[in-house]
Amino acid sequence: MYIDIDGLNINYIDEGNGKHVLLLHGWGGSIQTMMPIFNILKDRFRVVTLDLPGFGKSGIPKEPWNSYDYAECINKFIEKLNLYNLILFGHSHGGRISIILASKYNIVKKLILIDSAGIIPKRKAIYYIKVYWFKMLKRIYLIFPVKNKQKRLDKFYEKFGSQDYRDSKGVMRQTMVKVINDNLVRLLANIKVPTLLIWGEKDEDTPVYMGELMEKEITDSGLVILKGAGHYSYIDNYDQFRAIINEFLKDDFGE
Repeated sequence: MYIDIDGLNINYIDEGNGKHVLLLHGWGGSIQTMMPIFNILKDRFRVVTLDLPGFGKSGIPKEPWNSYDYAECINKFIEKLNLYNLILFGHSHGGRISIILASKYNIVKKLILIDSAGIIPKRKAIYYIKVYWFKMLKRIYLIFPVKNKQKRLDKFYEKFGSQDYRDSKGVMRQTMVKVINDNLVRLLANIKVPTLLIWGEKDEDTPVYMGELMEKEITDSGLVILKGAGHYSYIDNYDQFRAIINEFLKDDFGE
């Protein structure tokens, strides 16, 4: 199904009956990324998940967005679908959006953050050295008068950029730069709803210390670390994840 939000076609699915659940995927993901969670819940809840703008079958923003732009769009989506007293799941980039929604909009009843982004990572010296060389090489590419400069610059990004950066194009590449620089730590204390934090023990994209910081800052929260799991902890350790979710939401079944 599709719905129009401020001129953007948003692809989504909406199944089941009961309390309202919304699933938000991570960067580079889609509806399909969230199906393992969708399948746990669809028989007991009304479950909605969507392709975030710029991903899957949804439209691409005309200008680069930050995390707050995503949250505003999703809030309008929630209003149009009449998703009240929401149980909100956010994985990775979807966690960024979820943090903003739970802290700034009075729409969330329970929050589940899975390997969530939203905290600027600690950087080792080697990272800043790489960034310095990346910027210097980029300047060199731009200084010399060559034909097809943009094409050559695209090849430069393909060679030296991160995997997510290489996979992104145009507006979405600029959007990625914006969202990864959104530091949402100051919003965490404003989250007043019961919050479950689920993290992969071996997550290298959003390491466990981020979950520990979120647990410290969010008043009514608890952190569960899934042994041996990575950034997609809900897939890597699916059986344990399912048991944890069922326990956290047991009071919401069949209402």
